[in-house]
Amino acid sequence: MDRLAEIVFRIPDSPSSKQFLGDLKELLADVTYASNGSPDSLTLTPPAPLAARPATTFQLADVPTPEIVFDACGDIRLPGGGGPAPHRDRMKLADLTRRIAGSVTRVDHTGVNLPARSLSTTDWADLVRTLAAAATMYRYPTGEQWPFLLPSTEAELATDIRDFVVGREPRFELVYDPWCPCTTWQFALWTTFTRTELENLFPAPVGIALPGLEEIFRTVYVESPWPDLEIRLDLCFRVDGPSDWETGQWLVTEGGRIR
Repeated sequence: MDRLAEIVFRIPDSPSSKQFLGDLKELLADVTYASNGSPDSLTLTPPAPLAARPATTFQLADVPTPEIVFDACGDIRLPGGGGPAPHRDRMKLADLTRRIAGSVTRVDHTGVNLPARSLSTTDWADLVRTLAAAATMYRYPTGEQWPFLLPSTEAELATDIRDFVVGREPRFELVYDPWCPCTTWQFALWTTFTRTELENLFPAPVGIALPGLEEIFRTVYVESPWPDLEIRLDLCFRVDGPSDWETGQWLVTEGGRIR
């Protein structure tokens, strides 16, 4: 199988999608590796190491519903849907962007939560196996079904990641989700805000803390232009100095590669 070079979030070419893409571009305007070369797309290219892939692209496309496509795995398309989104407080992406514009510096990872009710364990295992053959993918060290795909060079794909640097991002997370009835797109963003500042900017019930992750980020669900697809933003608190999470070392050494 060819090396995975790009992950594409494809969204229907409609006025609401164009508004969503425009708001996302504004939100990520200060991310140095975000490219707005086309009015219909936004691409995040890993800044380190040199020539690391995959890149991540958001793109308007001739599709009826949102989907995620992996360029080296042409037979895999992950559609949104699965069931009705749960009732919860959400805010408009444009409103969130206005609150924190200029304070998002990096994209830690993008990802998708796939509802277990619409994906068998066999199909899940096949999906992980196929992606792991085309990219460097690692188990989540604490045992959850949350494997992470880390950008890597062609040489690292053939051997393994041994160079732990900040900038090997955005990563991509797959989640086998037994709780949510619908597909969720998730985006984890590094911000310049402290925990207290983000809690004040996004108080409950719009802003929430996911159990076990309270010390890391504040979660906000935003309104989705597409039925049956949730969109979740995890706004990471400011940190001082690189951690073994930022460099990927924890995932690589503690989780171990999926081959």
